[in-house]
Amino acid sequence: MITNDAVIMGLLAVILGGVFITESSSNPFWRKFYTFIPGLLLCYFVPSLLNTWGIIDVTNSNLYFVASRYLLPGALVLLIVSADLKKVFGLGSKAVIMFLTGTLGIIVGGPAALLIIDFINPDLVSGDVWRGLTTVAGSWIGGGANQAAMKEVFNVDDQLFSAMITVDVICANIWMAILLIMAGRQREMDNWLKADTSSIDELKDTVAHYEKENSRPITTTDMMKVVAIAFGLTGLAHFFADKIAPWIETNAPELAKYSLTSGFFWLIVLVTTFALIASTFKSARTLEHAGASKIGSAFIYVLVATIGMQMDVTAILDNPGYFFIGITWLTIHALLMIGVAKLIRAPLFFMAVGSQANVGGAASAPVVAAAFHPALAPVGILMAVLGYALGTYGAYICGIIMQTAAG
Repeated sequence: MITNDAVIMGLLAVILGGVFITESSSNPFWRKFYTFIPGLLLCYFVPSLLNTWGIIDVTNSNLYFVASRYLLPGALVLLIVSADLKKVFGLGSKAVIMFLTGTLGIIVGGPAALLIIDFINPDLVSGDVWRGLTTVAGSWIGGGANQAAMKEVFNVDDQLFSAMITVDVICANIWMAILLIMAGRQREMDNWLKADTSSIDELKDTVAHYEKENSRPITTTDMMKVVAIAFGLTGLAHFFADKIAPWIETNAPELAKYSLTSGFFWLIVLVTTFALIASTFKSARTLEHAGASKIGSAFIYVLVATIGMQMDVTAILDNPGYFFIGITWLTIHALLMIGVAKLIRAPLFFMAVGSQANVGGAASAPVVAAAFHPALAPVGILMAVLGYALGTYGAYICGIIMQTAAG
């Protein structure tokens, strides 16, 4: 069992390199293979096998922390300053409708799953299980801070909370894998949904044209400018987040239910704000000439690998009943998302990112968005931040309904 982070990082780098090399290969086998399996999914799934098979021990690993606190914010900066934000914000109301549908799917899906499993096997949802499920609702609408808030609001004991974290992680990661598979079949799905993808296609074409017109060989100076703005703004966001979150926790602890005492919440909000401001300067926007978004995408792939390495697909065997609740819950959420997308003819992109902004949050919504196109990553970021704001409200409502359903 490997415990050295440097060795684990080396394994992840080799896996990522192997995926990209084979995905770009002209070999008929690999071309056929990647027709059905998205490369991004393998970047996520193969590292999970290292953990599942006991090859690596991630118990004390800091790789995910480093990726989520340094590389993720850095990637957000580079993807935002490189984006055509006017077109991003002009994608229309369907993006918001699908996000809110995702939130509603979690709110009603929890109580519905509770009733369904109670009908099948009442023992699986007896006692205080509903209390534990409120923490899952907090995570799937907002994030970790909202989850912790529900633990306190509904007095969830530590043992049950630990089991629910497993349900949260395993079920959410399975759903993310399904979304990535869908992203690989985007055209077929959009045809089935009869979706109007004109605004998304226009944004992609604009980015492609911009790259073709302005791309040039990267110099060391270019690279250092990219590093400077990515990690400079990340550091600035960390600096203020480290001041703001503790101050609020000390002076207005009641705001914890809105995630305002979470350092990670402020990190994402601030780095997004700083990147939006930086994007108004021509010198920052021209970094895309040197491939800023490609570097940001590389950071995202490293994050994906560190997310995957934490997943042990056998862990759910400890609480299989809770797993069925989680799967039923997300199935209801998914059916509602697909139904509304079909009704309003929303593109698969809006459905997938609207869902992941709820279930996965800021750490993975940009990943799913970037699976469609790097230029679309800011949509995932903005939706995920909105999820943080709604997380505690939605989870509390969901908890009250589940309490009533549990009798």
